[in-house]
Amino acid sequence: MEDVSRMLYVGIDLHKDHHTAVLLDCWNEKLGELQFENKPSAFPKLLARLEPYSKTGWKIVYGLEDTGGYGWALGLHLIQQGQWVKSINPAFSAAKRQSYATVHKSDSWDAECVARVLKDDLKHLPDFMPDEHFWVMRQLVTRRRGIAKNLTGLVKQLHIQLSYVYPSYNRFFSQVDGKTALAFWEAYPLPSYVTETTPQALKQFLQKHSNFSCSTKKAELILHCVQEDGNNHVTYAEEKELVIRGQVRQIRFYQDELKKVEAKLKQMLEQTGCLLHTMTGVDVVTSAELSAEIGDIRRFPTANKLARYAGVAPIFAGSGGKGRYFKSKQGDRSLHDIFLGMAVRQIAVHRTTKTPRNPAIYAYYQRKMAEGKTKKQALVCIMRRLVNIVYSILKYQKPYALPIADNSD
Repeated sequence: MEDVSRMLYVGIDLHKDHHTAVLLDCWNEKLGELQFENKPSAFPKLLARLEPYSKTGWKIVYGLEDTGGYGWALGLHLIQQGQWVKSINPAFSAAKRQSYATVHKSDSWDAECVARVLKDDLKHLPDFMPDEHFWVMRQLVTRRRGIAKNLTGLVKQLHIQLSYVYPSYNRFFSQVDGKTALAFWEAYPLPSYVTETTPQALKQFLQKHSNFSCSTKKAELILHCVQEDGNNHVTYAEEKELVIRGQVRQIRFYQDELKKVEAKLKQMLEQTGCLLHTMTGVDVVTSAELSAEIGDIRRFPTANKLARYAGVAPIFAGSGGKGRYFKSKQGDRSLHDIFLGMAVRQIAVHRTTKTPRNPAIYAYYQRKMAEGKTKKQALVCIMRRLVNIVYSILKYQKPYALPIADNSD
């Protein structure tokens, strides 16, 4: 047990350019304040300021509000220097700030609120355990989301541009951003390019870029559609050609970037021995997102802890001997949304056979619906079950075995 009378609490408010640290004792007396730049060369300044206290027997603990963002480098530096560092959820310090009669906000007061949370809930706060592998995975996942978002926007823009020049463009290819389709839009950005070529030349072009999967019928279809649309004269042809070819180049660039990031994520998953991809409806991308958000599974002693962290576990609210459970709106919402997407995929059925992808989960979903639960409530039940499955796979590193559906709960 630590002697609380000899404890000092350092709350740090983190920002992109600078950090603010406030030092409190066990009586909430403010002993000092320090502002320093957010760069490794400035971090020793904080330790030098607190060195006189540590030399005289004071036990110092640091509280960082954002250990996954701007505070990562500082937290890692403190750990490497043998310091005691705690991670503090920003919701805790915000609640502490709102608990006072007069609410105000500044870097100094934010840091002090972090220190007060650190002092009041020290035993319940998680230690900052830096694992650069999962941190880098989180950066790659964020990068992939940005690329995918930009790629989706570019494809939508390409659809709009093509609708101006090729009214029947959606009949040409099944995917407007496929390999063969992009080659065609780049080589034939306007109908006039198509009318000037022959069916045989167009056939050879399509076969070359599709590895001979496109036949003569595809070339004849494109020519027929262009002729059927009529009026091949396009105003501002040079400008529209410039836009379409530029969009094609950008789409190809983002597609290549997406492949590189996903290949690196797959490699990093293999290094950790992650087997989440063995689950039904879980690919490499979802596995990486789960691993990046959860981090080291040893942070969570039980699956219940992981469920609460993900905001999947229900919250009880009651008074006077009465109460009921409510759906949690707390926890890591990114992780919550990943489990929600997984739950939806578990109850999906195959398009051709109409059989469920995961018969056991589908049967469980039907039982919950028969009990009178709404679709949202039934999905939450599935999410909670998926938390148990994910926790077991990560902890024991065993592949997922598709269970046999039965009528038991």
